[in-house]
Amino acid sequence: MSSLEDSRLRAAIFDHLDRLVASSLDGSLRSAAINTFSFDDHPLRLIVPTGIRKPAGLDAALTIRTAFTPPDQLPPYADTERADGLVGYKYRGTDPDHADNRALRAAMLNGLPLAYFIGVARGVYVPRYPVWLVDENPADLEFAIAVDEGQRLVDLSSPPEIRREYVERLTRTRLHQPVFRARVLRAYQARCAMCRLHHPELLDAAHIIPDGQPKGDPVVPNGLSLCKIHHAAYDANLLGVRPNLVVEVTPRLLQESDGPMLTHALQGMDGAALLIPREKAAQPDKQRLQVRYDQFRAAS
Repeated sequence: MSSLEDSRLRAAIFDHLDRLVASSLDGSLRSAAINTFSFDDHPLRLIVPTGIRKPAGLDAALTIRTAFTPPDQLPPYADTERADGLVGYKYRGTDPDHADNRALRAAMLNGLPLAYFIGVARGVYVPRYPVWLVDENPADLEFAIAVDEGQRLVDLSSPPEIRREYVERLTRTRLHQPVFRARVLRAYQARCAMCRLHHPELLDAAHIIPDGQPKGDPVVPNGLSLCKIHHAAYDANLLGVRPNLVVEVTPRLLQESDGPMLTHALQGMDGAALLIPREKAAQPDKQRLQVRYDQFRAAS
């Protein structure tokens, strides 16, 4: 396949994913839908069991995949974040010359964009695209993924601490947050844990312990599916959640009078039982809830 055809194929893949993502309320897609892709009227599977997709006739990989992990474990990419803030993607096996690793290397050397599928449930993925392979570390048997165009353009002569902060911020925005949201919303069956609102487009994945703090990992037990008003109120310490899974409203808010929104959406949550996931591994972590509740009480 010529370089022009290769570019046209990758653009067609991204267009296909754009259409699918536009109809997804939590940003996740089933592999069956992803694999409905065709190019020039020829079906072409984008997700394969090996995790690295390089069709015959191409030198470079088109897509990469990581399998899902249980809700109480870090997402599959999180334990391979590098010292520079980029995400690592492990070799296929340990042989740098394996055909799949050669395909990844070809994509890296030619600066070709790929689609990256991160598992959030069995057969369900959050797609990130385009991404680029920008470095290879044979000692760790891995490549480095730039999940944002800005990460490809980082000035390597800038101070390391400034460079890392910028790269990490892009990784959180482009990778951590969408994957965390999809995992949390799926665990709560796309309902607000406080008011049971069932409109995913109005739901967020709220951290119990904020990102960047100790125990602030992007795992489902550190998350709550909340509608936007309750997420904002939770972050502002207007609402808290006791470790026994009961919602508490700060006393100063209970004393206010300001119309039906305050009365029903906020004051009405006082004493409400929190909706929790059925799967035990996805339920809110009691220790994290205690830490966060103590912060809420201190601010009340």
